[in-house]
Amino acid sequence: MAVSGEYKAFVKEVLEPLGDIRIRNMFGGAGVYYRDLMFGLIASETLHFKADDINKGAFEEEGMTQFLYEAPPKEGKEGRRISMSYWEIPDRLYDEPDELIEWAKAAIEAATRNKKVKPKRKTPSKKKTSAKRKAAKTK
Repeated sequence: MAVSGEYKAFVKEVLEPLGDIRIRNMFGGAGVYYRDLMFGLIASETLHFKADDINKGAFEEEGMTQFLYEAPPKEGKEGRRISMSYWEIPDRLYDEPDELIEWAKAAIEAATRNKKVKPKRKTPSKKKTSAKRKAAKTK
């Protein structure tokens, strides 16, 4: 799933009209960021954009597929396939730079919507955690 420096440079170049684009290596692939918002994923020299209920229809209409990865097996359990909300972009978009940028903007909007929806995790206070541990020990 490694991504070559040449492909990352190519992706950055085609997305240059958006402005502040960065590509960061992660888990053998790379994340594509607009400012500090990840809206794209590169895996095996393939670009995927973030999709949600609003923009995923465009990917489906083009016959594109959702990004899947094989999770490693855990303690006697087989690995499982996990789908992510990133979809492969159609190859034809590389020949249509204006349309590619429109798809990228829709992916940025999807990533923005997703960021707003995520609930913040509450971390238990140390007192509650200690009390739970003490209660568990006495049982």
